[in-house]
Amino acid sequence: MMKYAELMNGQKIAYVEEGAKGGEAIILLHGFCGSSGYWKKVIPMLSETYHVIAVDLRGHGASFAPDEPYTMERFADDLAQFIDELGLPQIHLFGHSLGGYVTLAFAENYADKLTSFGLIHSTAYPDDEAAKANRDKGATSIRENGIEPFIKALVPKLFAKGHVATMPDEVQLAKEIGLSTIPIGAINTLRGMRDRADRTHVLKETSLPVLLVAGTEDQVIPAEKTFTVEGDNTRQVLLPDVGHMGMLEAPQELAAAIRAFLTKS
Repeated sequence: MMKYAELMNGQKIAYVEEGAKGGEAIILLHGFCGSSGYWKKVIPMLSETYHVIAVDLRGHGASFAPDEPYTMERFADDLAQFIDELGLPQIHLFGHSLGGYVTLAFAENYADKLTSFGLIHSTAYPDDEAAKANRDKGATSIRENGIEPFIKALVPKLFAKGHVATMPDEVQLAKEIGLSTIPIGAINTLRGMRDRADRTHVLKETSLPVLLVAGTEDQVIPAEKTFTVEGDNTRQVLLPDVGHMGMLEAPQELAAAIRAFLTKS
């Protein structure tokens, strides 16, 4: 069941919640043109042990979608207010793609609220010039043609090539979630991703435990852009035959990786 938390500006963040509220809290953040629905297969596996919350970021799902710049810092500020509203002293934070960019901004500005964090098919690198140009093209396309053509072109690239045919239900779910994205939310998010900072220093300098997860068949963010640091506090997990959507393509393996990271097993 969808729930809502009100931020200080009166706007509402939508989220789903499962597991024991007294347990350690995990917050899951989705990728661009996604929603908490991306995590529907993973949540039950983690909620057996943890208090699991999946959030709809601003401009996505059932959350508010203001027409203003969506910087990664602003996403992180939303999340900080959300955590305070729910009375969570500290969390484990895992972000997929866009959610990973937000996770890094949160780790930079609100490290005291974290017990650990992870990037799932994401990167600390900023956009290069070609990627920035593609963000602008995407924003123009959505503004002129609506969200549907953009999503229909995007979603097949999110999956390993072989899974587009063998995982029709998962592909359809990603399309349906994408098509529900409010166009102005998508446009403002594209601009925020385009202008985001390089946060490799966050991964290098943090003393918190860090999980990095990549897929061998990711057409969006290859593993070498995820695995940018090594260290005693960093765990790298490579999911075989998985594209950019491990939570849908290999939910059991991803949930197992998160559990092993949290239990240090």
